[in-house]
Amino acid sequence: MKVATGTVVDGKVVVSGDPLPEGTVVTVLSREPGEFTVPPELESELLASLAEADRGETISADELLGRLRRRS
Repeated sequence: MKVATGTVVDGKVVVSGDPLPEGTVVTVLSREPGEFTVPPELESELLASLAEADRGETISADELLGRLRRRS
């Protein structure tokens, strides 16, 4: 998974930075005014987390809830 930023120009999304390969399927999330953005210093952490999920390095919801309960 790759995170890319773009701007709508003449009704089309123009991606900033390296172009995506032809035929890439994308999901577009549009920010509403006042919504949060990911600060640059956290973007690499977000990308690393997405890569872990892509590799299947996840835990179940039950395990997550158990860990959260033990912290409180």
